[in-house]
Amino acid sequence: MKILKYCPNCGKESLNWDGEKKWSCPECGFSLYNNVAGAVAVVIRHEDEIYLTRRNRDPKKGKLDLAGGFVDPKESAEETCKRELFEELQIDIDISNLKYLTSLPNVYQYKEIDYNTIDLFYEYHVPEKFEVSLELSEISEAVWIPLKDLNLEDLAFDSQKKFFEGYLKNI
Repeated sequence: MKILKYCPNCGKESLNWDGEKKWSCPECGFSLYNNVAGAVAVVIRHEDEIYLTRRNRDPKKGKLDLAGGFVDPKESAEETCKRELFEELQIDIDISNLKYLTSLPNVYQYKEIDYNTIDLFYEYHVPEKFEVSLELSEISEAVWIPLKDLNLEDLAFDSQKKFFEGYLKNI
C-alpha cells in the first residue's frame, strides 16, 4: 500500500502507511483511512445448481465468481444485490426473496491497492433456469453448475472459497 506518498492536504512527500488501514502525514497531521468496503455476493440457485459468472477483467480474470459487487453510498446491501444482478445479468429480482447467509472478510486488489472488504453473502432461489445476454466488458460467460461439481479452486476470491466450503456441507 505504499502507492500513496504525497499528502493530499499539504502536498509534501511525507505520507506514512501504518500497515493496516491508515495513512498519516507527520508534517500537517492529516489522516486518511482505508476503511473496510461493503460488497455483496449472490448465490442464484435453482434446485441443486448455481449460476456463476466468469470474470472478463482483473482482478482474477477468467475465474468463476458470484454475481455481486460493491455497495454504493446511501444504498442498502439488498439494494446492491438488486442493482448488481440487473447490471451484470439483466435480471430484476424481488429483494424480499433474498436470504442473507453470512459475511466474510476479503481482500480485493485493484491497481496495486488492497481494498479490505466485508463480503455479504445472499441466496436467491429461482423457479427455473434462465440464460442471459451478457455485458462482455465485465463477464465473459455465465454457467449453471451442479453444486456437486463445483471446484473451489475455480473461484476467484478467497471469501467465496471459504463460503462454499461451509455452504456445500449444509446442503
